[in-house]
Amino acid sequence: MIKTFLFILIALFFISCSSQPKVIKPYEKAFEGEDTYIMFALRAEQLKDYKGASALFDKLYEKAHKKEYLYRSLQDALLAKQNSKVIKKVDVITKDSFDDVILIRLKILALMEMGKLDEAKLLATTLAAKTQNPNDYLLAGDVFIKKQELDSALKYLESAYAQDYNEKVLDKIAVLLYANLHRKKDAIAYLETHTRVHGCSQLICKRLIGIYSNENNIDGLLSVYKRLYALKQNEAIAKKIIQIYAYKRDYVQLINFLEESRADDEVLLQLYTSGKNYKKASELASKLYADTGDVTYLGQSAIYEYESYGKDISNELLHQVVSKLENVVKVTDNPLYMNYLGYILIDHDLDVEKGMKYVQQVLQDNPDSAYYIDSLAWGYYKLGKCKKAKELMDKVVKLEGGDNPEVMQHVEKINQCLEKSHKK
Repeated sequence: MIKTFLFILIALFFISCSSQPKVIKPYEKAFEGEDTYIMFALRAEQLKDYKGASALFDKLYEKAHKKEYLYRSLQDALLAKQNSKVIKKVDVITKDSFDDVILIRLKILALMEMGKLDEAKLLATTLAAKTQNPNDYLLAGDVFIKKQELDSALKYLESAYAQDYNEKVLDKIAVLLYANLHRKKDAIAYLETHTRVHGCSQLICKRLIGIYSNENNIDGLLSVYKRLYALKQNEAIAKKIIQIYAYKRDYVQLINFLEESRADDEVLLQLYTSGKNYKKASELASKLYADTGDVTYLGQSAIYEYESYGKDISNELLHQVVSKLENVVKVTDNPLYMNYLGYILIDHDLDVEKGMKYVQQVLQDNPDSAYYIDSLAWGYYKLGKCKKAKELMDKVVKLEGGDNPEVMQHVEKINQCLEKSHKK
């Protein structure tokens, strides 16, 4: 009811406001209330009432003689499937001339929608020859695609692309070559050449990714994802790159990528530790602690710092490591850090009894851990209680991890201690 009332109101307006046509300057209001009726037309478009919108813009054109209203009316008519109306209107205005190329393009679209492809083809090729405009080459290409004359379509699309290297046109060429003409290598060559000369936009990179995925070309995928990441440093893209490097087991290049991009320091930390690059691992864990305040990273930094020096660690650095671990165990009762702290205190004779207390605390919740029992046994050894140490080590060698080289060294030392005590 409201829509009907609006159209009656509009009709009454145009009837009541008839006057002699005059030349209207650009952006000059042609008649009183013009803006109001533009608003009605735009509202009709918003409601997807394209037929009503077309009629309103048609009336605006009749009253104001502004070409933009004519174009908008015909565009809405196309959306409303009033293709015959568009063709008839264009023919009346142009009288078979090509003076207004916008109207000719609209007619071609209407002919295509009606399935009159031969007429559309003749008109589109004539228009493209006259204007040599990339948009008209592209339109002709679309007509040929619809007619399934794919080689001709490719020719027109290539002509359009050669004008300004438009990536959307290139994307159409790539799809046509790859999916329709089955010229897969040519499609890839077109896209890759474009990226080398003009860069890899998101549209072109994603098209390459689709093709390389379909071809199972892992190296091609990796190359494109890296270019796309350089264009837009997106976390999801970084994960793809990490996954591909991991799949290829190319950990050296993965480390290089992570060091340059800082895309995932957690993964980088894991790679450093698995590669026993403890110095870099310690530095990175320290950075992560500074960034996050998570004491887990402080603990990791201390452990990796210790591991990077081993038995050659200086007294000063040793005390720094102990200090860090003591700060960690104040906040968390993670058995890894408590045992590590306890073992360092024991092994370096800094405070054997204190170290054993840390280990005993850990063993309360982990009574069958070979590593923790070994630490306690080593504490008894340091105190000269070799018999007690031996009893514990006999348990260790039967548990998982009991054949660890360091455990076996402890077994040997403890056995030697017992032998000396028997000789006395």
